[in-house]
Amino acid sequence: MTKNSFFAQKIISWYHQNKRDLPWRDTQNPYKIWLSEIILQQTRVAQGMPYYEKFIEHFPTVQELAMADEQTVLMLWQGLGYYSRARNLHAAAKYISDDLNGTFPNNYTEIKKLKGVGDYTAAAISSFAFDEVQAVVDGNVYRVLARFFGVEKDITSTEGKKEFRELAQKLINKKEPAIYNQSIMEFGALQCVPKNPNCKVCPLQQKCTAFEKNLIEKLPIKEKKTVVKDRFMHYFVFVTENKTNTEKKVLIRQRQEGDIWQGLNDFFVIEFLNKDKKNFEPIKELQIQLEKDGFNLELKITTKFKSIHESIIFKHQLSHRTLYAKFYTLEIKNTKEQNEFWNKLKKKYNLEEINWQKLDKIPKPVLITKYLDYLSSHLF
Repeated sequence: MTKNSFFAQKIISWYHQNKRDLPWRDTQNPYKIWLSEIILQQTRVAQGMPYYEKFIEHFPTVQELAMADEQTVLMLWQGLGYYSRARNLHAAAKYISDDLNGTFPNNYTEIKKLKGVGDYTAAAISSFAFDEVQAVVDGNVYRVLARFFGVEKDITSTEGKKEFRELAQKLINKKEPAIYNQSIMEFGALQCVPKNPNCKVCPLQQKCTAFEKNLIEKLPIKEKKTVVKDRFMHYFVFVTENKTNTEKKVLIRQRQEGDIWQGLNDFFVIEFLNKDKKNFEPIKELQIQLEKDGFNLELKITTKFKSIHESIIFKHQLSHRTLYAKFYTLEIKNTKEQNEFWNKLKKKYNLEEINWQKLDKIPKPVLITKYLDYLSSHLF
């Protein structure tokens, strides 16, 4: 038996004995398969499962997803991260509904035209839903192939990606492409894991190059490393003076294109990319910013607030950024002059006024949810 045939036979046999019972494996519905693949990008199955079920419940068909407004889609996605996936999912659903008459594309080339769909996702959908002979190559597949065949090419390089893609396509079982692809992905997720895989019980051990040459921890090779930068965010949460929390209003903003959290809602922010502002004086910095933006503040800005509450520092990790955030809750006095100040804030910074209680109903970053949870036990 050749090494190639040994590999394919062993992982398919392993899969039938060890595969997880996942809902998107019980169907060839391309919409459901596509939805699962988008959700599982950068997301573990355990975390993604509730989101998949929630989306299927709210949007059983691609047409129903297409008809939803973006804020509803983002609200359902909230907490999953990488929100561009949700926006691309929604845009692709509209394209399928409007331009393709609601018919999901049925081959690799056409599926790849969907927004947010790359080589791997197109191969997964086309093989799982339509039995097309297209090999998947994701992080799990890179690891399994690199270790078993001893491939020492950088998986982030153009040359490396091409070599792995060609090897994967050569290995795929042409009679059962869907089963083969599921097998190698599952094998990488459960058996050939990144750290400390249990090689003693691995069915591939007999012919595994990495096991034979003690290269398990070295492979796959990934030269490029994500540079993580710090961002320091000082949020000013403007709220109205009212007797009860139910009556309070707050100014929010919807984040625009070109930055993290596009389409989600947060608050007015003054931000720095370094620690130059170690001794940040919030009210002083706010006054400087407002005067810079054309506010005529004849009196110190502190006269406009009934109370000022300063939060703890929140740390929030993204793939390429470490965020440090502090929140200053500013209760604005209920006078004619301060109402004018409130309205000028809204107009100048494109802020929206909503009832405090409605903050639970709008899509927002996890960082904002952390602050609201903290605030509920410290202020309101």
